[in-house]
Amino acid sequence: MAKKAKKAAKKAAPKKAAKKKAAPKKAAKKAPKKAAKKAAPKKKSARKPNAAFMAALTPSATLGEVVGSKPLPRTEIIKKIWDYIKKNGLQDKQNRRMINADDKLRAVFAGKDQISMFELAKVVNNHVK
Repeated sequence: MAKKAKKAAKKAAPKKAAKKKAAPKKAAKKAPKKAAKKAAPKKKSARKPNAAFMAALTPSATLGEVVGSKPLPRTEIIKKIWDYIKKNGLQDKQNRRMINADDKLRAVFAGKDQISMFELAKVVNNHVK
C-alpha cells in the first residue's frame, strides 16, 4: 500500500508544479492585450484636402478634346483622362503601367505613342494653366 501511495504522490507532484508554471505565462499573455485595447480608442482629426489640388485649372485645347474645356481641379482632370483611357482600352495589355496613345492622346503626350502612368501627371502639367 505504501508503494502505491508514493507512486501516486510522485505523479501528482509534477502535475501541480506544471500548473503553477503555466499560470504565470497565461497572465503575462493577457497583460499586453489590455494595453493594446487602451491604445486603440485614440482618434486623429479628419484629414483636410490640400487647397492646391482643388484649384480649378484651364486645360489646353489639345487636353480639352479629352477632358472638356471647362476649368477643373487637377484631380478631376486625371480622373477624366483615366476614364477616357479605360473607355477606349488604351492601357497596354502586356505591361499595365503603360498607356498607349490614340489620335487625341498623342497630341497630349507630345507625339509619343506610349507613356508610363507615372508620367501622366507630368504630361498634364504641360497642358494646364
